[in-house]
Amino acid sequence: MLNRRFLRTKVFQALYALEQGAGGGAAKNEKELLLGVERTYDLYVHVLQLFGEMRRLAENRIEDRKAKRMPSKEDLAPSRRFVDNPFLVKLSESRQLLEESDRRKVGWMGEKDLLTQLYKRIEASNEYVAYMAAPQTDTAADRAILVDLFTEHIAQYEGLHEHVEARSIHWLEDLDLACTMVKRTVETMGPEPGDIGLADLNTEMAEEREFVTTLYRNTVAGKEKDEQLIAERAKNWEAERIALSDMLLMRMAVTEARTFDQIPVKVTLNEYIEIAKAYSTPKSKNFINGILDKLFAEMKADGSIHKVGRGLLES
Repeated sequence: MLNRRFLRTKVFQALYALEQGAGGGAAKNEKELLLGVERTYDLYVHVLQLFGEMRRLAENRIEDRKAKRMPSKEDLAPSRRFVDNPFLVKLSESRQLLEESDRRKVGWMGEKDLLTQLYKRIEASNEYVAYMAAPQTDTAADRAILVDLFTEHIAQYEGLHEHVEARSIHWLEDLDLACTMVKRTVETMGPEPGDIGLADLNTEMAEEREFVTTLYRNTVAGKEKDEQLIAERAKNWEAERIALSDMLLMRMAVTEARTFDQIPVKVTLNEYIEIAKAYSTPKSKNFINGILDKLFAEMKADGSIHKVGRGLLES
């Protein structure tokens, strides 16, 4: 579920910390790397729980209106369209989500003020008002309202950002990705009865752990050889004069091209150029592109790169 660029970036950060002598040795940094991936899933589960919290508050709001001293006709028979939204019901009653939240020890207990303010924000939104006033809804509309409310009002809520930052210094930088994962979960939910589809979470996490562990370990192991390869192709540059971030990204790219036989070479090249744009100097992308172009051509010629699947080597 985590995209590969995010995983590559996490490996890059772990390698950077290792080179700077931060966080201990290679094994300790690897442990922190894996914890970072795990924490992102903690945040994903935590944010996904907000749908259930919003439904609970909506139910309470209905009961409070009925309990008024002088309730109106609308108070006594309020619309249940939102609380009975089949996708919201599935999210709020998901046994898989409950089990994951218990296992990861994440929840919203003690955050009554934040949740109340968030619900008021949702209830006052144009999207919510239009949904509740519509003559009728269908499956597409029931799913779309949750996606819209989450994208425009939950994910953008400043109180959520402050909460996340207060809970973990690591969480804030991962919030955008966690929100993207939550949005994708809602978008891919089916209308049929059943749970929301977290059953493959452990399988996906195992694959991601294998990817980051292999990339990290092999990049560490090939340091001397790959630094020499890179320096020899960088005209007028010795290895120690190349920016640390650039060297790490090129070492990772060479390792990935050599190790993962089902990732196209072009994908690897483009991914590390994109990461360089965010984490290195303005000129780094051209420098890295030039060096890797030369290296990958030579590695293809001498058989160092071997890809499985038609067209993978050229693509």
